[in-house]
Amino acid sequence: MCAATSAAFPLEACGLLFGSRSANLVLVEAASVAANVAADPRCRFEVEPQHLIDSQRRARHGGPAVVGVWHSHPEGPLRPSAADRAGVTDPSWIWIIVSPQGLAAFLPDASAADGFRPLLDAVPALM
Repeated sequence: MCAATSAAFPLEACGLLFGSRSANLVLVEAASVAANVAADPRCRFEVEPQHLIDSQRRARHGGPAVVGVWHSHPEGPLRPSAADRAGVTDPSWIWIIVSPQGLAAFLPDASAADGFRPLLDAVPALM
C-alpha cells in the first residue's frame, strides 16, 4: 500500500483488502492495488470495477474474501473525508487510509459523528 501510494503521488492510490471475518473480528491478510478510475483521482478514489468483480468471483470459488478497501490521501489528513463517507457501499468493509503521516483503519458507522469509527490509530507508514 505504501509503495503504491508513493508511486501514484500526487494522485490517490487504491485497492482491496482480503482476509476473513468471524463474529466481531476481521483479519486482513493481504491487499491488492487497483487502478483508480475516479473522475478526479487527485481527491477521490474509485476501484476499477473489473478488479472488484474479479476479486469477488475468486472469493466465490474459494479465494480470499474481500473484507475492505484501502486508499491514499496523498496530501490530506489521515481520516475519512466527506467523499469517503459518500462512497461507502458496504458498511461491513474495513477502510484503511494511507498518507504521509502513516496509516489508520476505520469502519463505516452511521452513528459516529463523521460517519466512521476508528479501528486503528495512526501508525507510521514506510514511504
